[in-house]
Amino acid sequence: MDNDRPAGLVRVISAFLVAALFALPLVWALATSLKPPGEYVSASAALLPREFTLMHYEALADSRVWRLALNSLAVTLGTTALALAAALPAAYALARFDFPHRLDALFLAFVLLVKLTPPIVLAVPLYQVLRTLGLLDTLAGLVLVNQIYAMPFALWMLLGFVRDVPFVYEEAAAIDGAGLARRIVQIVIPILGPGLVATGVLVAIAAWNEFLFAFLFLQSPANFTLPTYVATRINEDETLWGQLSAIGVLASLPILALIGFVHRALSRGFAGGLN
Repeated sequence: MDNDRPAGLVRVISAFLVAALFALPLVWALATSLKPPGEYVSASAALLPREFTLMHYEALADSRVWRLALNSLAVTLGTTALALAAALPAAYALARFDFPHRLDALFLAFVLLVKLTPPIVLAVPLYQVLRTLGLLDTLAGLVLVNQIYAMPFALWMLLGFVRDVPFVYEEAAAIDGAGLARRIVQIVIPILGPGLVATGVLVAIAAWNEFLFAFLFLQSPANFTLPTYVATRINEDETLWGQLSAIGVLASLPILALIGFVHRALSRGFAGGLN
């Protein structure tokens, strides 16, 4: 029993050190956002500001960056909802139905190939598609092109979770007369709750931080998302590190709040616990 105490203490200290290591960039960004320009460009810059200022946050407020945050939120919610809505039926079909000639394996290989394709390679054809559909420079168009990577990721994640759902539950429901749609809604989805949450959070984080497609396909400043706005803080004359740090801190808060709100289901989903 006494031997367990040093081991437990080592685990606690190790966890604290790892958490501190990962939190350091956010702490540094927060400190930089509270420094006047003369401090963070100094060669002897310290972690804590010698003089506190809110000028960088005031500059963001004057620029009405909250409108761009709403754009990012809309794109994130739309991307996540569409990816989960399309990936769940596909994952269920791949896990439950028999496909001839290994078509399921070929489909998964194709999905993985698309996922591994560099985004810049797809930029030109996607641009032509959006222009043809009249969705260029729209948030709806950005949600659509985000599915190129969000949907394959969600499919591969949910496929493993669906396979872990005992099929005997569905067989029992089928004997009682439940159809396919009813079995998915009333049995599979409730059991998949932690897995859906884990997949949705990871898709949402990627959509919230997506930059390249937003930079290429959004042309009106009113439609910019937060990552594209960050790019405007860097120009050939100067880099506004204070505003960059401030917007980085503000952009991190919704994701941190989301993870804190669903952390129990998220932990269960990552651990593979669907019960």
